[in-house]
Amino acid sequence: MLLLSAEKITKSYSNKKLLQDISFYLNSEDKVGIIGINGTGKSTFLKIIADYESPDSGKVTKSSGIRIGYLPQNPIFEENLTILEQVFKACSQSFKEENDYLAKTILNKLGITDFNSTVTNLSGGEKKRVAIASVLVNPCEILILDEPTNHLDNEMVLWLENYLRKYTGSLMMITHDRYFLDRVTNKIVEISNGNLFSYTANYTQYLEIRAAREQSEIATERKNKSLFRKELAWIQRGPRARGTKSKSRIEKFETLRDREGVEDGEKLTLSSVSTRLGRKIIEINDLSKKYGDKQLIRHFDLVLLRDARLGIIGKNGSGKSTFLKMIMGQSLPDTGTISIGETVKIGYFSQEVENVSPSLRVIDYIKNVAENIVTVDGILTASQLLELFLFTAEQQYTTIERLSGGERRRLFLCRILMEAPNILLLDEPTNDLDIEALVVLEDYLSSFNGAVVVVSHDRYFLDKVIHSVLEMNDDGVIKKYNGGYSDYLEKKDLDISLVKTQAPVVEKIKTTNTPKNKNLKFSFHEQKEFKEIDKVIADLEADITSMDEKIQKNASNYSTLQQLMAEKEQLETTLAEKMDRWVYLNDLAEKIEANSL
Repeated sequence: MLLLSAEKITKSYSNKKLLQDISFYLNSEDKVGIIGINGTGKSTFLKIIADYESPDSGKVTKSSGIRIGYLPQNPIFEENLTILEQVFKACSQSFKEENDYLAKTILNKLGITDFNSTVTNLSGGEKKRVAIASVLVNPCEILILDEPTNHLDNEMVLWLENYLRKYTGSLMMITHDRYFLDRVTNKIVEISNGNLFSYTANYTQYLEIRAAREQSEIATERKNKSLFRKELAWIQRGPRARGTKSKSRIEKFETLRDREGVEDGEKLTLSSVSTRLGRKIIEINDLSKKYGDKQLIRHFDLVLLRDARLGIIGKNGSGKSTFLKMIMGQSLPDTGTISIGETVKIGYFSQEVENVSPSLRVIDYIKNVAENIVTVDGILTASQLLELFLFTAEQQYTTIERLSGGERRRLFLCRILMEAPNILLLDEPTNDLDIEALVVLEDYLSSFNGAVVVVSHDRYFLDKVIHSVLEMNDDGVIKKYNGGYSDYLEKKDLDISLVKTQAPVVEKIKTTNTPKNKNLKFSFHEQKEFKEIDKVIADLEADITSMDEKIQKNASNYSTLQQLMAEKEQLETTLAEKMDRWVYLNDLAEKIEANSL
């Protein structure tokens, strides 16, 4: 069932066109992840859908009776309200009484336990969690979430992930958490250069489809260039030759000449740069720290190696940021010492964006560190480095106050790396950074010639970056686990009784070593299906493309649009079934081939 349609939406800010004549359709049970580089209009798109902002042109149409719940990236509260009053703001008294227990349960899951505390006493992260509770408590058919995983620890993210997987309404959200996208969404919408690309897929499937699309576009552009060269050679033969040719041939040349070529997606490329690092790095001896009555760290020792990749995890308030601040000398330990080597140069990426003059130009903010930076690929100017971080020439000479939150975080990261540190302390680096920036940061860290200590709730990021985990617990004891975040989860779940459970695993391995099944083969119908399934899938994909074109043509006819959307949904369901069948048949074919050897 079609719940909402957005038709030919256009939106600009100043001279920048964020959205250009885009259309979008939301069906019941769609769970959509919105992705794209910071500043491309993702949050603006959600605001337009949620009716918090108006488009310059185009319209958004909702089905009758559809309610929308909206979580903005930066919620605004009435500071004099209590937490529960904020959650139930604008709700009836009877609704409050009926849902009091539900609200308190959700708040508890999000780490908020003092329900009568005023909003004034909350941190920015706590306010975001109260806003999440508010939007989840109030019933709606469409749930719109802008960066819901920011300021949540790993346990909270996992709880929210499971909650949204079971959510029966439609969902639209912006998040950089790729595991979250993989496990919750069934559609990905990519916003790029003012355009919208929709994929019926989770994040992993989207990557595969986009790669195929980009290859197709490149091949088409290569063909167009070849045609253009031929037409150019013809057109240059002179007026007399052109006069003997058809007018359509000249028009074809002009079309090829004036076309917009395929633009390469904006990509960050960055070479790892650092200053020389001596033998002694950072040594921590018998470190302890309390905050009020809470023991954050208890008698902790650590020798940081030059190639260390440490991920620090723990509940909100467990002392993760305090630990990094103690290394930086911004917070003092109660007992113990932190000894730092003479050659150590720390780059510290804090949760808070550095307090700088909003009227300072972007280029001057970087030039205040250095005019040039020496990389493994040569010397880069401040302007060139900013270009690598997706700051156009125009943006470089604009003021910092005109940047979005994500763009400011990207600029802050750019400045830190401009200093060529040899130790990186990263406190929640994934907050407000888009996925593409994260991918580049991950690649940079993989070749970084120094130690990295990172606090993060992003499980995907941790799995790609770290080699060991420091888990901060409520009693102040820090436990160390080798491996990435997924390895940590497996080891944490293990218990002493594991030794007793290993025998069946060995037995299972033995039983798999069985003689080959000489009778393994396709049935007659499977053999026929295997030969035809590639064409069946290709035909279904073509039908879906054709259906998209029909939907675009009938965007203003609501009843026809609903029928077409229903037909498209059926085609997509059939395609998914055929794809599952394709996997089964190919696996069977491989087993038959292996069995015959």
